[in-house]
Amino acid sequence: MTRTICLTLAYEGTRYSGWQVQPGQLTVQGALAEAIRIVSGEHVASCGSSRTDAGVHALGQVVAFTTASDLDPAVWVRALNATLPDDVSVLAGSEVPSWFDPIRMAVRKRYRYRIHDAPFRPVLGRHFVWRRKSRLDTEAMQAAADILVGEHDFTSFETTPSKRLSKVRTIHTASVVRHFGADGVPGAEVWVEVDGNGFLHNMVRIIVGSLGLVGAGKQPSAWMRDAIAARTRAAAGPTAPPEGLVLVSIEMDLNQTASVGPNTSQTGTINDYGKAP
Repeated sequence: MTRTICLTLAYEGTRYSGWQVQPGQLTVQGALAEAIRIVSGEHVASCGSSRTDAGVHALGQVVAFTTASDLDPAVWVRALNATLPDDVSVLAGSEVPSWFDPIRMAVRKRYRYRIHDAPFRPVLGRHFVWRRKSRLDTEAMQAAADILVGEHDFTSFETTPSKRLSKVRTIHTASVVRHFGADGVPGAEVWVEVDGNGFLHNMVRIIVGSLGLVGAGKQPSAWMRDAIAARTRAAAGPTAPPEGLVLVSIEMDLNQTASVGPNTSQTGTINDYGKAP
């Protein structure tokens, strides 16, 4: 008998080469696999809902793995947290149906990007922000972000080359607000939050890089509409650096089982199976 365990992870991505295992590289997926081996003696690979890039952080990465162990999910959480490195933490754990797929069942993801544009360099939290030396116009950035909301072909906002056949994604919300910096200084940071049904490779970072051009006065807000319509990577802005990006949360829906498993009668949200909201 095997069981499927679902975990919600938080991690600082600074020293990792991303989520996915790569030969000779330190990755979050690799660190989790080693922790599982230490706890249960099993060599298993977990499946993550989002393949975060090198240097990108997470507060709500959802992963699943199959185990022959009879350990209770709460015991898994405690044991893994006692074994994982200090920059990776398990926030919640639950047992889910065997057909649970954290990639296909993800229906909504939220990302946050932090930009520090105060006159001084950030000291605390400097590994979690994109440092900009000039003040950004957040009103202009918000006007540009509003254009992103809705269903669009986001070809201009994906790193090339790409193997994805469809570049159509839906952005539910996109906000640009000033926020306290990690040093406690009001308005030291600009936070860009994007919520959508899915994202292309580097899509959020390219969105932020494009918004940065608008905020710096190098492009008008309406230019964002032209960048979307062009459907070519050269039409959008630069790719913002990875350290400012964090995966905040992922919403799962077990109604997606019709496409991933034979037992389509078991439906609902993952919260029904004990995941922390």
